Amino acid sequence: MIIQPPYLKKGDKIAIVCPAKKLPKPIDYAISVLRSWGLDVIIGKSVYAEAHQFAGSDALRASDIQTFLDDPMVKAIIAGRGGYGTVRIIDELNFSNFQQNPKWLVGFSDLTVLLAHLFAQQKVQSMHAQMPYTFEDSTPEALLSLKKALFGEHQSYSYESTFKNRSGNCRGTLIGGNLTLLCMLQGSSSEMDFNDKILFLEDVGEHEYSIDRMFRMLKRAGKLADLKGLIVGAFNEIEEEKIPFGQSPEEVIWEIVKEYDYPVCFNFPTGHIDNNMTMIVGAEIDLKVEANQVEFKYL
Repeated sequence: MIIQPPYLKKGDKIAIVCPAKKLPKPIDYAISVLRSWGLDVIIGKSVYAEAHQFAGSDALRASDIQTFLDDPMVKAIIAGRGGYGTVRIIDELNFSNFQQNPKWLVGFSDLTVLLAHLFAQQKVQSMHAQMPYTFEDSTPEALLSLKKALFGEHQSYSYESTFKNRSGNCRGTLIGGNLTLLCMLQGSSSEMDFNDKILFLEDVGEHEYSIDRMFRMLKRAGKLADLKGLIVGAFNEIEEEKIPFGQSPEEVIWEIVKEYDYPVCFNFPTGHIDNNMTMIVGAEIDLKVEANQVEFKYL
């Protein structure tokens, strides 16, 4: 049974922490936005800490998150930014108190480690969504999707794909996140069960060959064969190579999954983009895919 943490209400306390890389700029704008939603924002010790490229030492970052995991008055924990570093502390966290008082954990990119671990080990829902570091560059729609998700407002997304989809309808449990991180977690205690799930994936700053390699790794591991559906998000800031690879990320992915029969949609608004819509890991969704039209609805 998948656990849904309680939705927020005005006056609730939420905490901002930085489990990975340090912040290169203040997040005052994001704090003001969250407070405008009626939330009482607590700033963790890691938020403005520094230790080389990290937001403080591993011990400090782990302790910071642990404090708020254990505090029943804190109803959500939002990562200030991603980068790299969550995998260095994930095994130091104790979720025993969290199990008694589950709460929303929010982030994307490197935070895929934490979101995947929650689903794999605790069967608790979490949110792949904009983080304070990205609030200033976010579209209003993406921020609104986070607000609605946190406060439990029903929502759906629809868009037109520029790359031809594989049509079909499916309903199921949504899982996913950053492709690189999900591949890195395979074989660990944070590995999610992909079978009969609707999988969403995104990545940034990778070569086409690297995307090809990671997707083929997932295929060879049997992770792509028994999906109910595949949602391909943004694969942007692709690094150019001296000798062109010859396929776009979408073409790479399509070649690898074309033998299956589940619906596949491309260009979904999730990932390292300004219109990074909130994806609730562990939620039940309805997905309707046509050649270039996609409708995504939370159930």
